[in-house]
Formats: sequence, C-alpha cells, structure tokens
Amino acid sequence: MANTYTQLYVQIVFAVQGRQSLIPQRHKEELHKYIAGIVDNKGHKLLAVNGMPDHCHVFIGINPLSSVSSIAGEVKSNSARFINKQGWSHGRFSWQSGYGAFSYHHSQLTRIIQYIRNQEQHHRRSTFKEEYEALLEEFNVKYNSKYVFDYPHDID
Repeated sequence: MANTYTQLYVQIVFAVQGRQSLIPQRHKEELHKYIAGIVDNKGHKLLAVNGMPDHCHVFIGINPLSSVSSIAGEVKSNSARFINKQGWSHGRFSWQSGYGAFSYHHSQLTRIIQYIRNQEQHHRRSTFKEEYEALLEEFNVKYNSKYVFDYPHDID
C-alpha cells in the first residue's frame, strides 16, 4: 500500500501443551530454523527465536497486513505439524492454546533480542511460569494465574 509506513515489533511467547518439556535440545536449532522460515514466508522479519524444552519466544518485525493472532496461529500450527512429522515427541505434540504477545519500541530491540538469545541463562534463575507472569505484569495485562497455563476444564 503506497505511503504506508510501519515499525511494529512483537514478542510472541507460547508454551508446550501441559507445560511439558518436549522440545529436545538436540532438535532446538532445527525447530528455530523452521520457525524462521514460517515467519519469513509470511512476509515478516525474524529478530530472534529461542526457548526452552517447554516454551518458545519469537520476536518479529510484523508486516502490517497480518494480525498478531494470525502470525501466532501460523507459527504454532505449522511448527507443531513439523515436530509431529519429525517424530521428536512420543505421541502427538501440540502447543497450548493461546499465547502472549508483547509490543516493543525500536529502542528496546537490542535488549529484547539479547533476552531471548539468553533464555538458558535466564531460566537458571526463574521458571517459565515466573517469567511469563512477570511479562504479563510488566505490560499490565489482567490475568487469572489459575488459567494462564491450563485449560479451565483441566483444573481441579
């Protein structure tokens, strides 16, 4: 679209179904390359991707023709299909429903990219649940911790 100028940076965070540690370290780089391909094929710019065995962070510059929910859905569905096709998980692999999405200013890019690249180091000090809830709180997102990671029907 002529005369349309945007600068949209979003970190999308999502967990493995049931917060299980199902992403093997030995396959992490291959998964991240696959996610990079999904992002690129949809016309976005990958800034960083990393995660742990139970969750993933994808930081992108968004093409304004897409919504955050469509990007998250594409990344999650296609990467889950890829993991299942590769047979990396016993049984059927899936990401938990939902995701967190957090927007950033251009001046924050270096800090967020480093934060995502250093996930292993970061998670020596905090759990994913602590990290995720801290993001929600930092961005003033209202949430009920009872429902952040589990489906409501799975809660006792």
